[in-house]
Amino acid sequence: MSGQKKKQARQVKKFLMCQPEFYGIHYEINPWMDVSHQALNSRAQRQWQELHHLITGVLGQTVELIQPQPGLPDIVFTANAGLVFNNQVVLSNFRYKQRQGESPLFEAFFRDKGYKIFRLPSGTAFEGAGDALFCGENLFAGYIFRSEARCHSLLAEIVGKRVLSLELVDPRFYHLDTCFCPLADGSALYYPGAFDSYARRLLENYLTDGIVASREEALCFACNAIIAGRNVILGARCPKLAAQLDDRGYRVFELDLSEFMKAGGSAKCLTLEI
Repeated sequence: MSGQKKKQARQVKKFLMCQPEFYGIHYEINPWMDVSHQALNSRAQRQWQELHHLITGVLGQTVELIQPQPGLPDIVFTANAGLVFNNQVVLSNFRYKQRQGESPLFEAFFRDKGYKIFRLPSGTAFEGAGDALFCGENLFAGYIFRSEARCHSLLAEIVGKRVLSLELVDPRFYHLDTCFCPLADGSALYYPGAFDSYARRLLENYLTDGIVASREEALCFACNAIIAGRNVILGARCPKLAAQLDDRGYRVFELDLSEFMKAGGSAKCLTLEI
């Protein structure tokens, strides 16, 4: 094994997850959600366990758990808890009241773990790592559907990074992490059709390598991927994207997370790197 591979093997990430005990489609706050097209909880639990086993048992990463709560079905999507960096966290201000009850639970988790906590002004919508993702030397931040552009200058002050504001234009890609996924060294995979023309120019200019997902695979949440070193976890079969990643030296794992897609989320949504 080369020195580089040995170094990669020692790199262990820690993720926050939440078991889907109370998960289901109980309201509609994005175009994917349909209360008449209910998720099967038993199947969702099996899919979640397969993801958890892949992260911990196969890839050797660490997972912390937050307790599920009745009445908060979307707390399973821990990516929206906040923006985490250097043992600090900018807590989310959820746009919709259906998710606002998650905030004190996430705050208690981070406080118990010793994180320095930042809060944005009340009424300023911001949904954490769903809409703000570090890539290279920049923080890419999406806005319109769940987060507001006015929070971006505040984020820049808190994290000490240049924030690149990306307007989302397709409500099916309501969070940035549904259409943009940072990889290594300032590269990323993304779906251009989710962004306005100015955002697409920013992506073209600031990414060292942009891997473009097709519309078909983007609608299978191809960009909602988990990255652990040179490993990529996709929540559906996306052969075109998998081939592009394989060509760049990534090892791709494809799982069935169909029950979570019914709520508008997939692999990345179910985890928060902490």
